[in-house]
Amino acid sequence: MKTAFEEYNRIVASIPPEIHKEVEMQMAVSNRIYDLMTKRGLSKVEFAKAIGKRPCEVTKWLSGQHNFTLKTLALLSSFFGVSFIET
Repeated sequence: MKTAFEEYNRIVASIPPEIHKEVEMQMAVSNRIYDLMTKRGLSKVEFAKAIGKRPCEVTKWLSGQHNFTLKTLALLSSFFGVSFIET
């Protein structure tokens, strides 16, 4: 009989590497936004208002489940004065 942990590992192993990388990158951007907000002492509501977005959108960004567009990354880069991607 398989344990839940063994089944979990089997499922995770079946996920393509590019999906792992995508999730890793989404979480990295989310963590960076959170860190920069925290350094500036901004709440989600304050941050959303400052960039013309709804707080629920910022919540989605911080969840790590948002597929960021280049437009959004450019907005974030301009607002915080840091680069979110390098080419």
